[in-house]
Amino acid sequence: RVMPEELSELIAISPIDGRYQSKTKPLAQFFSEYALIKYRVLVEVEWLKSLSMADELKEIQKISKGSIAELDELAANFSIDDAAAVKTIEQTTNHDVKAVEYWLRDTLKTKKNLAPITSFIHFACTSEDINNLSYALMLKGARDKIILPKLISIISNLSDLANKYAGIPMLSRTHGQPASPTTLGKELANVVFRLNRQKDSLAELALQGKINGAVGNFNAHLSAYPTYDWESHANTLIKNLGLEPIAYTTQIEPHDGIAEIFDCLMRINTILIDLNRDIWAYISIGYFKQKIKDGEVGSSTMPHKVNPIDFENAEGNLGLANSLLGHLSRKLPISRWQRDLTDSTALRNMGVGLGYGLLAYESCIKGLSKLDINLDSLDNDLEQCWDVLAEPVQTVMKKYGIEDAYEELKKLTRGKGGITKADLHMFIKNLAIPEEAKIILLDLTPQLYTGIAQKLAQNINK
Repeated sequence: RVMPEELSELIAISPIDGRYQSKTKPLAQFFSEYALIKYRVLVEVEWLKSLSMADELKEIQKISKGSIAELDELAANFSIDDAAAVKTIEQTTNHDVKAVEYWLRDTLKTKKNLAPITSFIHFACTSEDINNLSYALMLKGARDKIILPKLISIISNLSDLANKYAGIPMLSRTHGQPASPTTLGKELANVVFRLNRQKDSLAELALQGKINGAVGNFNAHLSAYPTYDWESHANTLIKNLGLEPIAYTTQIEPHDGIAEIFDCLMRINTILIDLNRDIWAYISIGYFKQKIKDGEVGSSTMPHKVNPIDFENAEGNLGLANSLLGHLSRKLPISRWQRDLTDSTALRNMGVGLGYGLLAYESCIKGLSKLDINLDSLDNDLEQCWDVLAEPVQTVMKKYGIEDAYEELKKLTRGKGGITKADLHMFIKNLAIPEEAKIILLDLTPQLYTGIAQKLAQNINK
């Protein structure tokens, strides 16, 4: 019997289709078994239409605009019930693409104006002609309609925070130790810059496709129509699908374009891991507080806890995503001789890799929305670290020709556990530098020593 949705989620093996099904559901339109069959039907229909429109292929009956519209409607309205019918046929064929061909043939035979062309369904095609175009369209659709908009949302959230906190001074920590101050907004702007660069690369990457027969040479095509320009015909179809034709293939399209997209996604995910770990640490030291949600529990035993779970979930799922995408990127471009089947089962997991990424993006967006700045904590850290001004003091000393400037400041500050404002001012007043230079240094505070950080943060979207 059919289970209620909540029960089917409870017994799912993968959390993608279980616990997190509500969050990954948008990807089902691209990476479910139903979606794969639907895209195969689309490709078969587009190939059949293209053959019918070719004047040189005289044996295939030319079909009317109304019949073309009927074919388009068949592909566009392909239903779950239709997919179930295809799966029933597959129980006999034990071949998923052949099952699509048979279903389409049986369906068109019932339509008077389309029945005469059913022998040209899947004409001269190998299964991989249909599969590679289907997977390319699935990945392209998921990237353009789901992944990129979600990344843009993360970037937009970070950009808003970068501008909001552009002028808020913050102690840097290089090697985990106090270092020259920056601003909170500038550190977020760094991530915006990196993500924007990779997002643009992801959007521009082309997906390739082929429909050139059993080993990529149009062998069968030319046996039936030796003088026809099959290369041009195939290229036109592929371009009309929004893909980039690839001339040199074995039985399979080599999947280099898919690997390029996965490699880019892994770089994006790695940047986000970096961001999530940093924000987790900033929460830990009190730079950020988290907005409290009524009814939410932080710990089953410690009532006071407000844990940074969104950033932790994001980091964990980003790691899973990269593990899967990394395997696919390394595996898919490799096929023994002209074809082996190892890519077939691997390709079915594209949605799983992207699903873990989507989970992480949702968690990251949620976590960012709950952040509240803790100005007191930021300011207190800066006030405890007047020794970070050793850098500008020794730099000005060098400007005026004082030898061993670095060494003098090192003696004053290194390993002393922090020096006070009074200690530093006493040192500055005793320097053999012009009075105006002393005044500038004496006016300097850790909060003011941020260089062009505020400008950089404010300019991130310009």
